[in-house]
Amino acid sequence: MNTQKRIAAIHDLSGFGKCSLTVALPILSAAGIEVCALPTAVLSSHTGGLSGYTYRDLTEDMPGFAKQWKQLGLRFDALYSGFLGSSEQIQIVSDVFDTFKTESNFIMVDPVMADDGVLYKTITPAMADGMKQLCRKADLIVPNMTEAAYLLDGEFREGPYTRAYIEFLLRRLSDLGPQQVVLTGVWFNPTLIGAAGYNRKTDEVSYAFSQKISGHYCGTGDIFASALLAGLLNQLNLENAMQTAADYTAGCVRRTREAGTDYRYGVNFEAGLLRFMRELGVTEE
Repeated sequence: MNTQKRIAAIHDLSGFGKCSLTVALPILSAAGIEVCALPTAVLSSHTGGLSGYTYRDLTEDMPGFAKQWKQLGLRFDALYSGFLGSSEQIQIVSDVFDTFKTESNFIMVDPVMADDGVLYKTITPAMADGMKQLCRKADLIVPNMTEAAYLLDGEFREGPYTRAYIEFLLRRLSDLGPQQVVLTGVWFNPTLIGAAGYNRKTDEVSYAFSQKISGHYCGTGDIFASALLAGLLNQLNLENAMQTAADYTAGCVRRTREAGTDYRYGVNFEAGLLRFMRELGVTEE
């Protein structure tokens, strides 16, 4: 019997609105992976288009998580970070990476900080600059087009893009340190949107696209990144993991649009989990 994979997921937790730990936990668990959550903040709802939310910064609590996990001798197949609640957390997460990194596991950083050309409300320019330090310790990073611009100190460009431009960004992002880069929000024509991946060791670029659906739906970046990691930990190569994640995310958006759900509430990822599990080959049927 194969030993169950285990990851540490360093994200915030929103009571309402499907994003961050709210989607990472069920998606990765459905993929047969044990998820150990290290929450960076607790909110009553996510901040995308919703007002009146509460926000509890857990910066002071985070080192205690890592300390106990180390005392327990926990080992992780991957370390996965997303939204951070304060600039101090960047150093804390960096220390967590140093503590639990081994020759056989890998670090994935989703530098959650911006979209549509602007930083999120809780992200300061100093935090955006500090995110580069985490990316330098990562084996894989998963920025969107806006985050890529901040990481590279460049200007955000609206699409459509060219392959030459996307591949230029991928190689520049890899120069920060990560062996692999997956860039999301990539599109060359109005009908398809997806991701581009780069492997520095082989210098190979790959793409994964799905049908573009109009509108902006909260939490899709977290869903894609979690599904991508699930695929990689179930032995898919980068290209196939990207395509599986892109198809799953597109299905979540399509299902939500057809239901007429408020885009701010997140997408219906739950109804697609069984099919996702079958595609990964983790069901016992």
